Amino acid sequence: MTTPAKLYGKDLSEYEEIDVDELLNKLSAEEINILAKEVDPDDSFLPPSQRCSYDCEKDPTGPLNRKQLIEHINKQAIETPDKPELKPYIPGTVRGKKWIPPPQPVKEQEANEQIAIDLGDEYEQALSSATQDEIIDLAAILGFHSMMNQDQYHASLLNKGQPLGLGWDGITKATKQKIFPMEPPNPSDPDETIQKVEDDEPKYIDLNWNNIKNVSHDKFDKLFKALEKNTHLETLSLANTGLTDREAEKLAELLEKNDTIRVVNVETNLITPSGIVRLIKSLLKLKSVEEFRASNQRSQVLGNKIEMEITQLIEKNPTLLRLGLHLEYNDARHRIATHLQRNIDTKRRLARLAVTSS
Repeated sequence: MTTPAKLYGKDLSEYEEIDVDELLNKLSAEEINILAKEVDPDDSFLPPSQRCSYDCEKDPTGPLNRKQLIEHINKQAIETPDKPELKPYIPGTVRGKKWIPPPQPVKEQEANEQIAIDLGDEYEQALSSATQDEIIDLAAILGFHSMMNQDQYHASLLNKGQPLGLGWDGITKATKQKIFPMEPPNPSDPDETIQKVEDDEPKYIDLNWNNIKNVSHDKFDKLFKALEKNTHLETLSLANTGLTDREAEKLAELLEKNDTIRVVNVETNLITPSGIVRLIKSLLKLKSVEEFRASNQRSQVLGNKIEMEITQLIEKNPTLLRLGLHLEYNDARHRIATHLQRNIDTKRRLARLAVTSS
């Protein structure tokens, strides 16, 4: 049962059947004007002039003259008398209660004050003869981070020697940015690699198409078709090649037929969450892939439903050892990490049994 609406403690249910338009038609123009000033129409599409309750009935005196308006305002401000003071101002006298600042807190001991600590003759002699750099190294070892800056601390830990010009009062300057050379473009030729895959060369076990731009759909189709009969390729790297769900479906069909591929990398592509689920589901057919990477796709967030579906598929896979995928929810991350660790332990145990039996 719903609670009836009330306004100022009065029940409004008796006014629900009243026709508002009929009431407005009975009002005069003056009454409508008064009502319009009392009610603010909460409509952002109305101009402010129609929403404002102020209504000036004076006729306009002419166009706006900004300079004349400012001069009039200044003149009116000068001619307006000041408010009379209850107590006239007299130089040197205090009117009213004088403000007294609160007492300052007791200052801490000066930094140069010495604290008497008996360290023994051996330690006192060693510290008195130590240089400033040695004292800084000792402070870094003891973990006194507030006594030094970051450059001094890291130099002490790495035993590189203290930077020149930096003492206890030294200022840390910005570290110069290290310039690394640009990564060279991928020298792999798609047509040549496709031919090697079709020929099933025994030494060709790693296919790397990473960062190759503008790979056509036909080349992907030829590659996946050739991989269906290949028995030597173990690593398939297709990161940042513009893969979409169309190619992901072809790749999933390939993984359900090829049992020699161990590593699949499709990071930084345009695969949707449903496409990633399709790829992970295809790993359950032959259970030969040990490492699968598919992070940094167009859709950064997979969502709870997709992550739980991926988690259930991973928990059914007994051979997957490493997974490169960004998961948002802790439950999915924890369950997948636990299952992958269980797979790694199982593989180690089987390898150990194989060695002992041989």
